[in-house]
Amino acid sequence: MENILLGFISKYISLTEEEKNAIVSLDIFRSVKKGTTLLKEGQKSKDSYFVLKGCIRTYYILDSEEKTTAFYTEMEALTPPCVISKTPSEYYISCVEDSILTVSNADMELEINSKFPKFEIMCRVLSEELLAKQRIDFDEFKTSSPEQRYLNLLQKRPDLIQRVPQYQLASYLGIKPQSLSRLRARIHEKKS
Repeated sequence: MENILLGFISKYISLTEEEKNAIVSLDIFRSVKKGTTLLKEGQKSKDSYFVLKGCIRTYYILDSEEKTTAFYTEMEALTPPCVISKTPSEYYISCVEDSILTVSNADMELEINSKFPKFEIMCRVLSEELLAKQRIDFDEFKTSSPEQRYLNLLQKRPDLIQRVPQYQLASYLGIKPQSLSRLRARIHEKKS
């Protein structure tokens, strides 16, 4: 798993052996079983996650119903807003699949950044990329119909169709599972 993480980092910055060893020595790798809840509404947390293998999701529970807001898969990072605001979480994070994650916190990041300043530059670039991606995704979601959302998902994240339960996909698209079934049938009919 170290090689996967180091390979990802090397897309942004070159690493010396000392830097590689410093990352590996942090003990940040975690194997987490499908169904594990990483964060609950109301909990405080200092943890940020990076998915090396698997899938995690964020969701709210509103009127006893799960509302999925995002899926994070290989090479995607998540720092819950509650980590930055130091307030209780407003949502849940759980594993959709057995996953291998890196779990870090601000203290670890500060230690690495002070020893190796180029990590701070990489983190800033990653944060900017993530913010831009989330903004585009949000705008697309707000301005598209459920059918367009599903077609966008097929185009941009086709792996999720096979990996995620249908009720979670429907929630993510902002529709009921029955509506997703009808939508899929309609799209399949148009192709035929």
